[in-house]
Amino acid sequence: MAPRAVLKSSIAVCVAALIAAGCGSASRNSGGYYLDDGPGGRPPIDLDRVPDATPRAEPIKQATTRPYTVLGRTYLPFAAPQPYRARGVASWYGKRYHGQSTATGEIYDMYAMTAAHTVLPLPSYAKVTNLSNGRSVIVRVNDRGPFLEERIIDLSYVAAYKLGFINDGSTMVEVEAILPGDTAAPSAPVILATEPPPRAGSLETGESGFFLQLGAFSLRDNAQAFAHRMRSDATWMGDSIHLYKSANLYRVHAGPYDSRAAADRDASRVYRMLGISPLVIDR
Repeated sequence: MAPRAVLKSSIAVCVAALIAAGCGSASRNSGGYYLDDGPGGRPPIDLDRVPDATPRAEPIKQATTRPYTVLGRTYLPFAAPQPYRARGVASWYGKRYHGQSTATGEIYDMYAMTAAHTVLPLPSYAKVTNLSNGRSVIVRVNDRGPFLEERIIDLSYVAAYKLGFINDGSTMVEVEAILPGDTAAPSAPVILATEPPPRAGSLETGESGFFLQLGAFSLRDNAQAFAHRMRSDATWMGDSIHLYKSANLYRVHAGPYDSRAAADRDASRVYRMLGISPLVIDR
């Protein structure tokens, strides 16, 4: 069977009125490259020599921080860099979109180390690791997408090439935001969801039941700051958000819930509203 790639739909077509920019939407097609997307002809450069993106502080494009809706799902982009780590499916886009505008207004270059993400700040930087082979790259996030439920990032052709999944079309990856001043992705593990800042001194260790783990941090200050940002985005969780210390990490949890089904429902709402996936914990 011929290699597969994914559909990258321009925001100018699908949601221009919402965020006035380009964005990605992935769709697999059996047999061949979708709508003639693919790697193109002979690359003008040696792909193996393309360096990773070099993280640097850049002003966020404010027009890309507004909430937007695609295919019935509303996304709330981060307005500033913040800790983020998530696992899911990565896809890639190639020659069909080479030379078109991205969500930042820049021109998409399939031979540059870039990516599209639904909520990370634009522009920002992320470390992407292929979980099937351990390869990692650093990309500059300058576009929106992909908009299929199981996918969390759309990579440029060369980034997917360096991660080793060009012929597969998609693969499971881990995505970590790189914050200004970091030389690599943040060490604090983060499984995203909604989290507000804990009340002063609110560190809980004894409650049992079902909880949503929204994030995990090695430093309490970072956990509180992240929780504060997320509390404003998930007001329906209210005072249920708290810090829980375990294994030398400050974990931002919401709950307890009476049942796993109730926790799953709130996790689904978080995903629908924020485009991020909490982890259901039974503690």
